[in-house]
Amino acid sequence: MADLFDLELQDINGTISQSSPVQQVPQQIIQDSSGSSQRSRSNPSEDDDDIMIDQASNCCFQVPASIYTSPIAELILPPDAEPAVHDSSMIFEQVHICEETVNPNDSLRTGTQDFELLRVLGKGGYGKVFQVKKGTGSDQGKIFAMKVLRKAKIVINQKDTAHTKAERNILESIKHPFIVDLIYAFQTGGKLYLILEYLPGGELFMHLEREGIFSEETACFYLAEITLALEHLHSCGIIYRDLKPENILLDKDGHVKLTDFGLCKEALEDGETTHTFCGTVEYMAPEVLLRSGHAKSVDWWSLGALMFDMLTGGPPFTASTRKKTIDKILHCKLTLPNYLTPESRDLIKKLLRRQAAQRLGSGAEDGLSIRRHQFFRSCNWSELIGKRVRPPFKPTLKSDDDVSQFDTEFTRMTPVDSPDETILSDSANQVFNGFTYVAPSILSEVGQTKGTKCSKCSAANQYSLSPKVRCRSPRKQFGYF
Repeated sequence: MADLFDLELQDINGTISQSSPVQQVPQQIIQDSSGSSQRSRSNPSEDDDDIMIDQASNCCFQVPASIYTSPIAELILPPDAEPAVHDSSMIFEQVHICEETVNPNDSLRTGTQDFELLRVLGKGGYGKVFQVKKGTGSDQGKIFAMKVLRKAKIVINQKDTAHTKAERNILESIKHPFIVDLIYAFQTGGKLYLILEYLPGGELFMHLEREGIFSEETACFYLAEITLALEHLHSCGIIYRDLKPENILLDKDGHVKLTDFGLCKEALEDGETTHTFCGTVEYMAPEVLLRSGHAKSVDWWSLGALMFDMLTGGPPFTASTRKKTIDKILHCKLTLPNYLTPESRDLIKKLLRRQAAQRLGSGAEDGLSIRRHQFFRSCNWSELIGKRVRPPFKPTLKSDDDVSQFDTEFTRMTPVDSPDETILSDSANQVFNGFTYVAPSILSEVGQTKGTKCSKCSAANQYSLSPKVRCRSPRKQFGYF
């Protein structure tokens, strides 16, 4: 069987050659100047006319029982790290994928009837994100975020179906301090529901909008946590591909969490590339725009663009139209404000190298080479991964359901989950078989007293100092039938 979600970009004449025209793009020339930029909410882009999806990606969400171990500390320590870093506080968390998590018994199944809609947190072309309160079960009264997707909008486009599958599977299989947790997944005849942890700190976008720019100390903290999250995804064979301020949320203490995995690419081994044209243009690497094949280093370009955004008030390359923005990314000189320190200037330049092979983080060391940069010289990585470093901003919250950090454009809306307008046929719904999910943490809480208790799920939520297996790509472990 072909690897899952093997999205390949093709043109109308056939497969695009992997001999990259990016080699013909002149190297960036860095000039110092004071520049200005304007902040606006960005949107993901895909060239629908040039993308064809492998038919093998039409598959279901059935998952065989297996252990998925997430070494959330191992990934962030340099081989030559001082002994003090390797202390007993380093943790590894096992995420157990078993029959009970993907096919829970009736007593654990959830649906729309189990959640009370409180607020609207966001809205997009495929649906809405609500703040909800659980009304039943062992987690009764807890606040969550409920992402609602309309099936009819998804199934008309194969790539959207593949992206939805990728998001659900990545959220199920990845566990990391700086990545949002999936708690439940279920569906109705016309909609898909993802119940995620509620992150009351809101979007980093909103905080950047309020502050204008961040200090280097503040930017360093956020960039460090984001780097750890991206490095972990890469170790699992996943390219994030949509890093931008709107997709970075803050928890109640002010730590970052990556969200929105709809554009992720799964199952890439070292050296493999993909050709899918997706992401947000302002943060998109040149090799993605040129459709020349790209790998995990595209995330490091996006990190550089985000760093530039944090320190200057906007992305490095912007224009009045999408086409002009792309042209700037491919050809224009990068200008850096005079007030940036030598360390920040050097890191931005090394992350925004147009030649992917010369970009910092593109080698076998991946994020480790970035963490060794002098810009992060003050970072204690073991303290960071353990969330023992005080964030520069802690949201002031009056209650568990506080929405003060979210855009009032959405929170003032009346929260209504409209009835299913279009219910798919049984045959059309086959693509969403196995979508249901209950987090192992919930199974441990209830103990499955009314069903068959899965001892592995209880054990999986315990922390141990040495993982049994190294984190691998979910696509290499989980087969679709």
